[in-house]
Amino acid sequence: MKTKNIAKDFPIVCVGGSAGGLDAYIRLLQNLPADLGVAIVIVNHLRTVATMLHEILPRYTKMPVELITEKLDVEPNHVYIIPAKRDLHILDNEFRLKPISKPRGWPDVITVFMRSLTENWDGKLIAVIVSGYDGDGAAALCGIKEVGGITIAQKPDTASQPDMPESAIASGHIDFVLSPEDIAREIKKIAI
Repeated sequence: MKTKNIAKDFPIVCVGGSAGGLDAYIRLLQNLPADLGVAIVIVNHLRTVATMLHEILPRYTKMPVELITEKLDVEPNHVYIIPAKRDLHILDNEFRLKPISKPRGWPDVITVFMRSLTENWDGKLIAVIVSGYDGDGAAALCGIKEVGGITIAQKPDTASQPDMPESAIASGHIDFVLSPEDIAREIKKIAI
């Protein structure tokens, strides 16, 4: 029988993005060592089309890249990708998938996952908002800060769609505003 409570001492890095996010994910992963000891969870908000990130991103990192499935264990030194049309939660050190709670309008899957992390994850939290339309994720940043997490926004002039990072910055709950390469450097410092 597996022991679920031993693995919660590593950081989870939630990277939220959408339009233009692929460039940011690549630049971030290319600058992160494969043995840093963090779990990278990419929450790219897609409502209607299947994601291809789990097929594209392995070219840019030595970490295993997996499309999240129900009750998949969260492990360090892995990159996890949210599937389309699902809200993502975490419980008992496992990912949980639910039908998308906001099927119309701009998705809020990043906010939903970040709130789940603040309620159900005991390890360090690092929330990163990168390129994308709208402001998904901004509403959950205060909660990340309240549980001692670190919040980072992509520097808007390095994002192809600056709406999401700008909304995150406007929330008043961002610790760092950095390029994807500098986000990777900051994650390395925090993870140690």
